Amino acid sequence: MRHRQRGMTFISLMFVLALVGVVGYAGLRLFPVYINYMKVVSTLKRVASENRGSTDEGSIRGSISRHWNIEDITGLDEGQVEITKEGGSVVLHAAYDDKVPYLGNISLVVSFDTSAKIE
Repeated sequence: MRHRQRGMTFISLMFVLALVGVVGYAGLRLFPVYINYMKVVSTLKRVASENRGSTDEGSIRGSISRHWNIEDITGLDEGQVEITKEGGSVVLHAAYDDKVPYLGNISLVVSFDTSAKIE
């Protein structure tokens, strides 16, 4: 009577481990990019809450610049944050792409878009 072998072969195990390694390495490379994006989001929200009722673009820009330096945000310059007036409120909008080298000449590009409203 023959017994059937169950489970994965060594080759299939190596294939699965290689796939997990490639995805895991991408996650490690993208982790700092997402941390930086979270800093951008929290900074815009903090600036919006500090400047409630203010429509002065100069003071808002100064507040953004201060927070940008404190948080050490990279990948986006504080001058690239758009300040627009919509109705009775001011909207801070940041949209940017962040590029991270992956393997050799292969890079990962992530697009971010966030906004905060000053009422």
